[in-house]
Amino acid sequence: MYRRTFLELMAGTFALCVLPGCAGRAGQAGGSSLGVGHAEGPLDAAAYRAERRYLETRFGRIAYLERGTGDAALFLHGFPLNSFQWRGSIERLSPFRRCVAPDFMGLGYTEVAQGQSYAPAEQVAMLVTLLDRLSISTVDLVANDSGGAIAQLFLAHHPDRVRTVLLTNCDVETECPPAAVLPVIEMARKGTYVDQWLAPWLADKVLARSDQGIGGMTYTRPAELSDETIEYYFAPLVRSQRGRDQVHAYTLALEANSLAGIGPALAKSTVPTRILWGTGDTIFSQSSADHLDKAFGNSRGVRRIPGARLFFPEEYPDLIAEEARALWGVR
Repeated sequence: MYRRTFLELMAGTFALCVLPGCAGRAGQAGGSSLGVGHAEGPLDAAAYRAERRYLETRFGRIAYLERGTGDAALFLHGFPLNSFQWRGSIERLSPFRRCVAPDFMGLGYTEVAQGQSYAPAEQVAMLVTLLDRLSISTVDLVANDSGGAIAQLFLAHHPDRVRTVLLTNCDVETECPPAAVLPVIEMARKGTYVDQWLAPWLADKVLARSDQGIGGMTYTRPAELSDETIEYYFAPLVRSQRGRDQVHAYTLALEANSLAGIGPALAKSTVPTRILWGTGDTIFSQSSADHLDKAFGNSRGVRRIPGARLFFPEEYPDLIAEEARALWGVR
């Protein structure tokens, strides 16, 4: 998922500039003075590229998308995806929230600063900087997969900045990382993960959708995984050395249990938390849903999605929007 594409979104006489130095809300790099948050319409790959913004920080040049106004919702994507994962949910929820979806350091179109750590705790610090620069004080968290681990860390360390949490299949303290990810970590250590998995999927979209590809591993309906989606996810990771190095660094940062000892912080949390769990997931254990339900001090229970696999939030945006609006108390 990598390599930035420099695009400008032309709307009448206004141009949305994504290059450094362009004025935007809260001083972010990229974005027009009108604000991309007001954009409407389908978020296909072309629209997502056009609306993508960048923020220069000490962590690097952070890529993110923003739509909507009012209270903010922060969408945290899975591995090895990027914020494009949440496009359908953002389309449906931007009338009710200011939706912000960043690409984590090491994934997507974010360009990481030299020497910067990719550890989950540093991802949290990056998110805090992003929110501060966008003048966002509190958020509703929506997360999937490794983004769910980062959401838990964000809540544990910044409980006053979180209104609600909506978690889907993700790491838990007793399964972080899951056993299925260990071979991927080992490939990243050898520098072969991109060449063995991601590059072949990008080159052969049919393979990507097959049982040997990301489709068969993590999607409920892999045949519906479009060529443009595969391209958007994997091109920036495969087609430059910087992208390859960054995704390997992100993968290696998953090795340590970033959630070790988080139990007491989650237990004392009063933040309303809802858990959606796909029962077809072969990456995370089904028992992890019950673990999360018991772990949070204010859990609103678990909803199991029959047969749904790890990346079901991308496939079922109506379900995500339904549950988010119920949790947020908006109709």
